Amino acid sequence: MGMKTGWNSAITVTINATEAAFRCRVIRCDWDVQVICRRTDCGKCRPAFAADISDLPPPLQEKVNQAQQACTDFEDGEFVLEWGAITRVDLDGDLRADWALDETSFACSSAVSLYCGTGGCMSHFLVGDVLSSLLNKGWDVVNLGPDHVLLTVVHGSQCGGINPTPCVTASVWDAEDGMWRSTAAEWEN
Repeated sequence: MGMKTGWNSAITVTINATEAAFRCRVIRCDWDVQVICRRTDCGKCRPAFAADISDLPPPLQEKVNQAQQACTDFEDGEFVLEWGAITRVDLDGDLRADWALDETSFACSSAVSLYCGTGGCMSHFLVGDVLSSLLNKGWDVVNLGPDHVLLTVVHGSQCGGINPTPCVTASVWDAEDGMWRSTAAEWEN
């Protein structure tokens, strides 16, 4: 995994995910990153697999270490960082891949619901050296004009409903202030 390959260069690796080994074709997304990712048909970098969490930036390593410790502390469970936990994607529109770590792909042998609940799972987004986390049920990044917009499906209570109430947030990265910006829409009926 230490070899450097170009954007279009592909390698094949064997990955052990949820106890079943499978082979997949993967490519390196960035010359400076020691993780690999799958390229989707639309050309975005998507789920990555790290052979060792030491390949992750320190703030994300800390999140994984905390999750691993929580699993161990609960009936001596075994922690697994499953395929898709790490995503490289441009979150802020600077044409460089940022980091996302999804707890939906954390697994603990002694606690099925240790990392997620009815509100979803935590996702951790690292832009530069700023780590931001959000409880959600799924997310994607879309381009809207000049902005890269982070769309997240969140618990219905954030929209004045209950869990199954459809509710989505849209956030954009403010590079000047180093933070996510979003608003609650004020709809007229």
